Amino acid sequence: MSKLTESAHAHRKDEHLAIALKQYQEKSDAGFDDIQIIHQSLPEIAVDNVDLSTRFAGLTLSTPFYIEAMTGGSVRTGDINAKLAEIAAATGLAMAVGSQSIALKEPAVASTFTIVRKVNPHGQIFANIGAGHSLDDAQRIVDMVAADALELHINSAQELIMPEGDRDLRWRDHITEIINGLSVPVIVKEVGFGMGQETINTLKQMGVQYINVSGRGGTNFARIENERRHHQELDYLSNWGQTTVQSLLEAQAVSDMQIAASGGVRTPLDVLKALILGANVVGVAGHFLHVLMTQDEDTLQTYIEDWQSDLRLLYALTGSRTTADLRTAKIVLSPALMNYCQQRNLKRQ
Repeated sequence: MSKLTESAHAHRKDEHLAIALKQYQEKSDAGFDDIQIIHQSLPEIAVDNVDLSTRFAGLTLSTPFYIEAMTGGSVRTGDINAKLAEIAAATGLAMAVGSQSIALKEPAVASTFTIVRKVNPHGQIFANIGAGHSLDDAQRIVDMVAADALELHINSAQELIMPEGDRDLRWRDHITEIINGLSVPVIVKEVGFGMGQETINTLKQMGVQYINVSGRGGTNFARIENERRHHQELDYLSNWGQTTVQSLLEAQAVSDMQIAASGGVRTPLDVLKALILGANVVGVAGHFLHVLMTQDEDTLQTYIEDWQSDLRLLYALTGSRTTADLRTAKIVLSPALMNYCQQRNLKRQ
């Protein structure tokens, strides 16, 4: 297993992990504080009647949040994947693995991803690869983890800031080929820079049905990749992109899309607000990783179970029996967020 750390690609995985953990100490700017939920004094609901399940990408998920893509590709990150998979199995959460492109180039590291299915044989697992890959590559990484769905990530800002990143960002033909030819649902996912309605409309016209808007506010890959540059000269791109909340409002302008949200989700209240803004499901990465790495596996499992219990209370507090009911919850936007919506001609559906 020691050879897994010798390649530059594997080392990059460990660098990403270390920098992401350092970033977590900072305040999230995902925009959730710009949303105020209007309190309902007579919710007329019993907590026991709350149903947390949700539908996304052809799957029924028992909980409206999941363990979002983080890592894999080195000894250390493979170990983390195994622990996350154990927690996912114990709590019934779906789980996405990190980008598996390294396993196509270096088959020896495939075990750092396949461990997830080995540990969690009956769970809902999302494979993960970049949009510049072929249908054959996508099918290989889906088969690698016996995935229930694929996260096909689009990461133009990350690639351009990454010292060794791609400089050819022509991905539309690949995306079309993969969504039409793959054997499982395909979720087109950003990596922390958010999506605007123009991008979402284009994806819809291409036949994409499922997206993850993955907004700014969580793990910041612009800063991560700039920190890896010799002169760190692209720090002015640290705030590039739309926040998670802005991206959800952008997505509301496009009908008939199923939406996942991720980026800067740190509390059950953040999950609730994302669902109110139209997300079908919410991905959590950095926050869970921080708990796992600073405490331990048992603590993270208990933490997730607490989130599941807390969400039942929050659903009841809004008078919502189901995830779909949350769409009618009343909210107020901050002046700054309202200004954003006005300039972008966005209206809440």
